[in-house]
Amino acid sequence: MAAADILQRFGREFPKGTVLFREGDPGREMFVIQSGRVTITKRAGSVEKVLATLRQGDFFGEMAILSRRPRSATAACAEDARLILVDPPTFEAMIRSNGEIAARIIKKLADRLEEADGLISNLLLLDGRSRVVHFLAQQAERAARGPGPVRLALALAALAALVGLGAGQVEEALARLVRAGVVALEPGAIVIPDVSMLRRALEFLQLKASGGEAP
Repeated sequence: MAAADILQRFGREFPKGTVLFREGDPGREMFVIQSGRVTITKRAGSVEKVLATLRQGDFFGEMAILSRRPRSATAACAEDARLILVDPPTFEAMIRSNGEIAARIIKKLADRLEEADGLISNLLLLDGRSRVVHFLAQQAERAARGPGPVRLALALAALAALVGLGAGQVEEALARLVRAGVVALEPGAIVIPDVSMLRRALEFLQLKASGGEAP
């Protein structure tokens, strides 16, 4: 089926703020983002934590189809979005007939498992500054496309939710990193001039937290 036919048959437009599904809902389809952004959130106690912000080309919701279990998180449109909705029979047909699609899904699942491991490791860190540096280092390493600065489109509130800290704690940690020249701040973004410098800062904080001495 041609791309235009797929868009015509399965494509739908959703305005900003639309909740596509909520945690605990039954899963009836997966989604592929053609345009716009979608945030994935999960409730931890009384706090709603942002797990990911997805963009054009990303897909989500496939786990409910694969496992036949309720949705494990909530998905909402962060801006007007055009999405392709894929039901279970269509999903199975795509997997069986297109090895490239199957490979992409397997790779995406592996990436998500790695990211989940990173978030768990981050939340085990007691020191707030270490949490911030650890998270930024992981994201920067994934986003890096070679030597040079890495720009992460990440607002302070979203970063605070992801690392499980208050906005004030994150702001203080970022201010220290800025003074040290490890990061720079832009409206709605964090710039890492040198990822290796950020990684060394994390090693220093972990060594300090363990009671050791920095070299």
